[in-house]
Amino acid sequence: MPLLKIETSAPLNDDRQVERVLQESSRIVADLLHKPEQYVMVALSPVAMLMSAAGGPAAFCDLRSIGGIEPDACQALSQALCALLETTLQIAPERIYLNFAEFDAASWGWNGTTFG
Repeated sequence: MPLLKIETSAPLNDDRQVERVLQESSRIVADLLHKPEQYVMVALSPVAMLMSAAGGPAAFCDLRSIGGIEPDACQALSQALCALLETTLQIAPERIYLNFAEFDAASWGWNGTTFG
């Protein structure tokens, strides 16, 4: 049920690098939101992006979940995801925005039904 969408202007040329971002960010989300990883979805997309009136590597992370979006979790997620993107994609943390949103279970569909 958690969905992490990462959009970035950093080059995504190495399949191993992309797989590492996907796998490690999935684990981070599951661990810090206390959700089963089998329900975590992560999407990584290349986009044209401008930040602070400058080009170069940047990222926007949009995390949506049913529950778990608490201030302490958001702080830990911000720290862990920024560190991951800096290490794997060479994006400086000050060039990463993150958005955290919580949804009602009845507003989240899966497998022909909803979670609520």
